Amino acid sequence: MSDDRLFGVQRHERVLDELRRHGSVRVKELAELLAVSELTIRRDISALAAQNLLTKVHGGATLPTELAPAPRRRTAASPRFTIGMVVPSLDYYWPPIVGGARSAAAALGVAIQLRGSSYDWAEDRRQILRLIEAQQVQGLLLAPNLEGADVGEMIDWIAKLPVPVILVERQPPRWTPTQHQVEWVRSDHALGVELAVRHLYAQGHRNLALLLSKGSPTSAHLAAGWASVCHDLGIAADLVIRESVNMDQPRHRDILAHVFDRCRTAGTTALVVHSDPDAMAVAQYCAEQGLAIPDDLALVSYDDEIAHLVEPALTAVRPPKPIVGRTAVEQMVARLTEGRRRPSQRVLIVPELIIRDSTLPR
Repeated sequence: MSDDRLFGVQRHERVLDELRRHGSVRVKELAELLAVSELTIRRDISALAAQNLLTKVHGGATLPTELAPAPRRRTAASPRFTIGMVVPSLDYYWPPIVGGARSAAAALGVAIQLRGSSYDWAEDRRQILRLIEAQQVQGLLLAPNLEGADVGEMIDWIAKLPVPVILVERQPPRWTPTQHQVEWVRSDHALGVELAVRHLYAQGHRNLALLLSKGSPTSAHLAAGWASVCHDLGIAADLVIRESVNMDQPRHRDILAHVFDRCRTAGTTALVVHSDPDAMAVAQYCAEQGLAIPDDLALVSYDDEIAHLVEPALTAVRPPKPIVGRTAVEQMVARLTEGRRRPSQRVLIVPELIIRDSTLPR
């Protein structure tokens, strides 16, 4: 057996060992742990998935239900409850939320069974059913895709699950027809964009534009908050551009050129961009076009994952991700402890505005 083959077998064993310990793994964390490239880990996961030893999900892998540990009789050392958590990605945005949930679970003596999904309702449903059928969880924290015409049917299905459910960073539309009260906890994104606009207004900007990522559940909340704060301040709110411009998008330079043409025509002096990868692409395009930030264009990013790495460092709205995860677990434990006596709760948590060089006059 060659050394390369031996190392591959050893990595596979380590991957499976981490899966058995945590229930799920992330490509990035495994690559750091094993000191190999993310591409190598993705290949390992694909090889193990072909043997039905794990299930591939966006950004990582989960352990198939049939290989998960069987339910155990509770002992004095066992957790009070086990809470299932299904998130659409184990990569961007969600790790801090999962981290907050795990910290709260540890403090409260409960366990988290994490499952990665994708931004697809069919996959969400499959992961949820696996947790329910295994009969290992007493509650579920879910972040399903709430886009599409069948959202009412989806929410009704979730509300009728045999265990309590709390939605995380999701809120059903107000018109959703269901007799059940679905609880949720999420960032107040409308207030987050309001913080950004009021900051830019205080810096003297009156011609602002909003660039929204296509297909993001956050976009609707940002658009609503944008319209509200612009109305309150008496400034135009009509320049809302729904385009993804991050560097992974095909022809992203052509899209950026179109965005900047619209901004020039409108006399835009400040731009709010969702999310960080898109804001980074905007900043790089400005540098290529000889536009100075913030002198020619002030820039605010929404997410604050990598905004501080951009040159100049970007002012950013930071959703309270760890607190969202922590609050969701606390809500669920209260629900499981108090039962039907506890009124349904729907919680909004305020983001934070981190002011950096991209909006401050030099």
